[in-house]
Amino acid sequence: MSDSPVDRIVRAVLYEGYILYPYRPSAAKNRQRFTFGRVYPQAYSEAQGGAEPCAMQTQVLLRRTPETALSVRVSFLHPTARTVGRFAEPLDALPEAPEFERVRAMRIGERMFQTWQEAVERTVEVPSVSLTGLTEAPISVPASLEFEAIEDDGGRVVGVLERAQEALAGTVRVSVEPVDDAVLRVTVRIENHTPIPAAMPGDDATVVLRTLASAHTILAVTDGAFLSLLDPPSEYADAAAACENVGTWPVLVGEEGATDTVLSSPIILYDYPEIAPESPGDFFDGLEMDEMLALRVLTMTDAEKDEMRQADDVGRRLLQRTEAMSPEALMNLHGTVREVRPAKASTGAAGGDGGTEPWDFFGDHTRLERVTVAGVSYETGGRVRIHPKGRADILDVALEGRTAEIEAIEQDFDGNIHLALILDDDPGADLGRLRQPGHRFFFTPADVEVLS
Repeated sequence: MSDSPVDRIVRAVLYEGYILYPYRPSAAKNRQRFTFGRVYPQAYSEAQGGAEPCAMQTQVLLRRTPETALSVRVSFLHPTARTVGRFAEPLDALPEAPEFERVRAMRIGERMFQTWQEAVERTVEVPSVSLTGLTEAPISVPASLEFEAIEDDGGRVVGVLERAQEALAGTVRVSVEPVDDAVLRVTVRIENHTPIPAAMPGDDATVVLRTLASAHTILAVTDGAFLSLLDPPSEYADAAAACENVGTWPVLVGEEGATDTVLSSPIILYDYPEIAPESPGDFFDGLEMDEMLALRVLTMTDAEKDEMRQADDVGRRLLQRTEAMSPEALMNLHGTVREVRPAKASTGAAGGDGGTEPWDFFGDHTRLERVTVAGVSYETGGRVRIHPKGRADILDVALEGRTAEIEAIEQDFDGNIHLALILDDDPGADLGRLRQPGHRFFFTPADVEVLS
């Protein structure tokens, strides 16, 4: 994987949740690995009544030309069982097929060896997709078993690291159908057909070894353009809404305005996601609260750091990078101003003398009883139907078409109007009227339709 801006985003998504704070195998939250983007074996999924997915599906819209060429790349992590074994007596050399006692951990001097799960990156390329039908590529990874000697300070073999990978089998299916003469709907479906032995226990540790973990899809086009599903052109809004994405969330990636690459991942992102330049690297912890996580790592005990350091290469590099941060780098994580704008008059948004006194966020001019925007009147207590225009996040999708009451009309520093809405079908609507978090939703007048 290259170091391009797109691939940095892809790699961050691939390893999201790989290892969680407190970054030690002994921590309970790290005993269930690879919780994002799992595609389970079909037989296991069916045995679970479909509760666990055996397929991941991406659907996007592509504006084509006569020269359009489309390629697809599917990446995932292949879990590996790492087992620590101990020999009853030291050996001069590691046997080809060693017999050993399995243990959770083993310490040799300053070195600690721990039974855990690792992962190997896997990629399936579909370099040339037919724009008139179905293109398939196999997922085929053989099983492997490797042994690594653990030697004492005198060079004698006292233990072994066993690394076992199960075979994986599946298919990447890419199909294309026309929406109209100019736009195609592209479907990428990842299916896991890895067989499950009848006698195999159905626990997470054994099933995950046959699972595609952190699966995601990258679509790239030349002489064509992908349409945003979050903010599609108005003439394709219905076609975008009809796209069926299962277990994944496709967004445009690259420089702002680029339309040649889509990343479809199990992590919900906006179009054109970026890694903050202040971030020293991936903390793998889902929320990526870099400052808090960096400080937590620095306050670990020596024993905790030692376990983290020897968990695997990912944990070791995270610790080294965090301990090497300068005070200036830590301060950069505390907060960054992206934009500075001149101060407005304290009463400018509601009329006034244009002075430059500090803005009063709690003044009467910030909360209105009624307002008229673009010829449409809005008033507190009125009812509206929600139709988000920006489709900026999952709530915009989930609240589409829902009806609500205008609990408050508020005006911000720039004079913009925001409607605080309480959903008609919210069982906690009374909490919304008390202005409790989670029961009021803010939209602009352009995002709603007034109901009589």
